[in-house]
Amino acid sequence: MDTLIETVRLRNGAAPLWYLHVRRLATSCRALGVPIPVDLPTPEGGADRVHRLLVSRRGVVAGERPVGSTAPVRLITSKVVHRPYPHKLVDRERFDRALADAKAIGADDGLLLTVGGQVAETAIWGVFWWEDGRVAAPALDIGILPGVARARIDEIVGGIDERKVTLEEIRGRSLFVANSVRGVVPIATLDGAAVPDPPETEALATRFWP
Repeated sequence: MDTLIETVRLRNGAAPLWYLHVRRLATSCRALGVPIPVDLPTPEGGADRVHRLLVSRRGVVAGERPVGSTAPVRLITSKVVHRPYPHKLVDRERFDRALADAKAIGADDGLLLTVGGQVAETAIWGVFWWEDGRVAAPALDIGILPGVARARIDEIVGGIDERKVTLEEIRGRSLFVANSVRGVVPIATLDGAAVPDPPETEALATRFWP
């Protein structure tokens, strides 16, 4: 049975990206034949935290957890091959394996590549880079998750340039990661090599939360 996940950040008592979560959830429900939840209450109030929704044909289950670190991320290239993941489902075994492998050698996350060697996504982040002053990211049609953070960045910058690239094509570029819980975060290192951190990334991080 398909079970969808939405992890919603609460900041200062509000869920600023809730509208993007609801939009993605509705799209995935339609695609997978899962009933769209009606009268889903907007999470609000309390301390900064993550509101987690599990949505399936059985209904909705809600929970909460802490936000986690927003320190610059140390990435390694994962040996786990990326497979299409167009909907955020609880079946995340390959991502869990990539994350565990990375942490076992002192990194924070693993960058997955497709069978053809194209840059895809990490276990918990979408990947982005600066290209001629514009934000670029892997093309959605290779099967990566249409992240809520990606949708927010797209709003801010007026369109993300989609690219199908190999790892070697982005080495040395100014890279960053983003997700809907922790926002925009620089990549400190990729496979042990330092990654440039331009002021544009910090500026985007500041604008990320409405």
